[in-house]
Amino acid sequence: MVKQEKMTNYRWMICAMLFFATTVNYLDRQVLSLTWPGFIGPEFGWTNDDYGTITSWFSLLYAGCMLFAGRLVDHLDTKKGFLWAIGIWSFGACIHAFCGIATAKVVAGVWIFSFEGAKDLIKTVGDVGKVVNISVMFFLVARFVLALGEAGNFPAAIKATAEFFPKKDRGFSTSIFNSGATIGAMIAPFCIIKLAEAWGWESSFIIIGLLGFIWMGFWVFVYKKPELHPKINEAELIYIQQDKHEEIETKDAKGEIKKLSFIDCFKFKQTWAFAFGKFMTDGVWWFYLFWMPKYLQSSFNLTGSQQILPLTILYTIVMLSIIGGWLPTYFIEKKGMNPYAGRMKSMLIFAFFPLLALVAQPLGNYTYWLPVVIIGIAGAAHQAWSANIFSTVSDMFPKAAIATVTGIGGMAGGIGSYIINKSSGKLFDHAGSKGMEFLGFKGEPAGYFIVFIVCAVAYLIGWLVMKTLVPKYKMITV
Repeated sequence: MVKQEKMTNYRWMICAMLFFATTVNYLDRQVLSLTWPGFIGPEFGWTNDDYGTITSWFSLLYAGCMLFAGRLVDHLDTKKGFLWAIGIWSFGACIHAFCGIATAKVVAGVWIFSFEGAKDLIKTVGDVGKVVNISVMFFLVARFVLALGEAGNFPAAIKATAEFFPKKDRGFSTSIFNSGATIGAMIAPFCIIKLAEAWGWESSFIIIGLLGFIWMGFWVFVYKKPELHPKINEAELIYIQQDKHEEIETKDAKGEIKKLSFIDCFKFKQTWAFAFGKFMTDGVWWFYLFWMPKYLQSSFNLTGSQQILPLTILYTIVMLSIIGGWLPTYFIEKKGMNPYAGRMKSMLIFAFFPLLALVAQPLGNYTYWLPVVIIGIAGAAHQAWSANIFSTVSDMFPKAAIATVTGIGGMAGGIGSYIINKSSGKLFDHAGSKGMEFLGFKGEPAGYFIVFIVCAVAYLIGWLVMKTLVPKYKMITV
């Protein structure tokens, strides 16, 4: 009797690399939100609206870049596409540190090649409006480079997941690498605020930005296609490719596999369902990510190091999202559902948890820990939802189109994020300056209450439209 070969588990090494890439991605994205209230904002005189302009334009630029990043990843393929993406965004993260020096040069007409010297020079400039406008412009340039690279992370990661995992495991593997967003957000307050307090806000951008270049060095040697990888044996390859019979790939006259064109992707309801789900919900996560430090400051007078513990607890709670990858696997394996039905049922369950945000602001009257816990739960629900909505793409589209469709959905999510971030900045400034009242709250807290309500209902609306557009599982064929 021939002894069966024990299956290797190298696919989890790829998942670990995707996890670390996503962690770095969110660390880079978080530096600005954690340093602007106590460091960057006072230095340049920014208002909520100025910060809202930067975050909203980042979202819009990210959206535009996502549209083409997915297509580029499909063209370059996973390995090269990921290298280009993380290389560009790491460079973009680092150049944020030099926005102060560039601003000092423009407003004062003098080159000062030190961060402290630039700060001192900016203080001497009488035209505060000019300092604000010029600094915002330079940060927007840096955010554009960051968005250009970061747009490639999820299309490349989802494509890699489809290459290394069978459909029944993709939700779980996606939730693992997607938890890197939570880990990045969780460790960011301690790392970034401490770096900013010790060596200036500029050091946060540079040190965190360099992590991406380290990741690139590992990726070059770790990644190969599963069928070509020397560390994947036949047993693991068979496991990975167990759904291959479902992927109907037609060939053209030259014998090459046909690919969906960019325009063709928009002809399917599955694309529109994914895009609408992302449009409704991505902005919620980005709002929590970008505005929670300012929320703690404006509503509870927590600044600097005082924010580290509540933000860390908040994102620790978000780690519960790992359940989001397990639940659809349970429905698929134990209840006999097809992958799409299992994911949609899971997403409906997750869509109810964000409703807790409706009471976050009222309960903040007792202690700030209650909204921290509630937003943490809502964030966990989002990440669980996110892992599964990404997996719906790999469930129904051929591998050659996965990154493209993911990019289209990312664009829609970025547009939704632009709307919520820009409108939030304007709303908070208006509420604060006009003393706006809403359901017993006045000023900026009233503004936050309104946005929390929007965030609470977004998931159920997104799910209902998705289910209406694609009620049943259907594999796309070219």
